[in-house]
Amino acid sequence: MQIKIINKSNLELPNYETIASAGMDLRANISEPITLKSLERTIVKTGLFIELPIGYEAQVRPRSGLAAKKGITVLNSPGTVDADYRGEIGVILVNLSNEPFIIENGERIAQLIIAKHERAEWIEVSELSETSRGEGGFGSTGVK
Repeated sequence: MQIKIINKSNLELPNYETIASAGMDLRANISEPITLKSLERTIVKTGLFIELPIGYEAQVRPRSGLAAKKGITVLNSPGTVDADYRGEIGVILVNLSNEPFIIENGERIAQLIIAKHERAEWIEVSELSETSRGEGGFGSTGVK
């Protein structure tokens, strides 16, 4: 599919690293490095503006390497970019490690996944169908 994009950064457009990649890396578009202290959060701009078709969203997700190696993740994961949003894509990063993390211009900070979605129409009823699970949740099916 084709998606309209404006790139106000001096960085390359997001792209798929392999033929089977679901996500494209988003890069920090910042004028100076940002030091993210332990348990601190910030919005990192990308310089990207997109126009998605109705029925699609862009999901902003963590990069597994940053999360596993540095404790850096997307706070509202996944972040959603709606089809009618025309502002700059920003990434809410949080540092869950004990060490400060320095974000440099052009650094790959998150990944973007384009996904089709449905719109629900609610049907109010007085009861729901029975299942064997019922109201059990939050670990009610066991741990093994």
